[in-house]
Amino acid sequence: MSAERRAPSEATRARVARAAGDLGAAAVQQMEADHAWYRGLSAENRSWVGLVAQAGISSFLDWFGGDQQHAAVTADVFGTAPRELTRSISLAQTLDLLRTVIGVVEREIADLAAPGEGDLALEAVLRYSREVAFSAAEVYAQAAEARGAWDARLESLVVDAVIRGEADDSMQSRAAALGWGAVTRVVVVVGSTPVGAAPAPVVTDLHRAARRAGAELLVAIHGPRIICIGGGVTDAHALATALDPHLGDGPLVIGPTVPHLFAAGRSARAAISGHTAAPAWPAAPRPVHSDDLFAERALIGDLPARGALVARVVQPLLDSPGGTLLETAAAWLDGDAGVEGTARTLIVHPNTVRYRLAGITKAIGYDLTDAHDAQTVRTALALHRLGPVARATPRQ
Repeated sequence: MSAERRAPSEATRARVARAAGDLGAAAVQQMEADHAWYRGLSAENRSWVGLVAQAGISSFLDWFGGDQQHAAVTADVFGTAPRELTRSISLAQTLDLLRTVIGVVEREIADLAAPGEGDLALEAVLRYSREVAFSAAEVYAQAAEARGAWDARLESLVVDAVIRGEADDSMQSRAAALGWGAVTRVVVVVGSTPVGAAPAPVVTDLHRAARRAGAELLVAIHGPRIICIGGGVTDAHALATALDPHLGDGPLVIGPTVPHLFAAGRSARAAISGHTAAPAWPAAPRPVHSDDLFAERALIGDLPARGALVARVVQPLLDSPGGTLLETAAAWLDGDAGVEGTARTLIVHPNTVRYRLAGITKAIGYDLTDAHDAQTVRTALALHRLGPVARATPRQ
């Protein structure tokens, strides 16, 4: 067991106490001389920093004159300034402040102590500096936790507003508070929630992965589904691939890229619809773009997907000379007889069928010899034959 620490004499305590004001002034002057960030603060914040420095010295004197066992450093020192000060100066700058104040006290304490007590006073300064450093870390940790919890709530509210299509003033202010006021090139990625995983670590991992991919990210967990809104995205597929390891099994769907957050509802609706419909295509790649799931989304009643599918597939075929590409696509898909059978159905040469198949691929981007592409075009033709669907009128 270590020997009991010897308390400073009354003479040393009195001499140090009388010098408190001079030590505080010296600390502020030293801050002015050593740190450009301090000189750049507003007058109000410089005043608060000076009060913190003075409070630190006063708290040290109280501790120095007591039993030196228990010191309410956080309340005595950092309670002097408002919590908003932690937003004006960083933790690194706070450590600069502590080093300067402790350095001034350490430099002067030996001369202020009574004869023979210089080392005792210096040891007290070193022990107190340890306590005040831990207290500074605690203050910033608490502020970071509070900001993190608040940011998480704002983030969830913004994502929910995007999903509901509520791009109003409240969403704009919340987005601005998160630094998303001017973010462009936004894309929504929807994946599955990892089974049994705690939400907070999953969200943290997704944010970290997005930063490594060079994008901003907003995340909300909706039960079995995770909604990720990426901002500043240059490659949506690369972003989804970066997020992939931190998401659960199942579909991973990328919505279309939109200009800004207030247009992200369109991307969100497409990605969510795609995530719901993707099981209809078991061989779908991961990640998959929502536009590649037009047929599956149409099957679950997604009217925008239905309209986009017909416009993308049927209209270009109708616009071909004489409608021959539409006729050929229908004959190929309905007859399922290959090149020779389709040629007999159309009464044309097989090479003409081959030529038209290539023209179909060029016109609409779907290859009828690919099973999924053929199914997509077949669905588009069926929807075209059924005609437009009127939206249901709500009952009065």
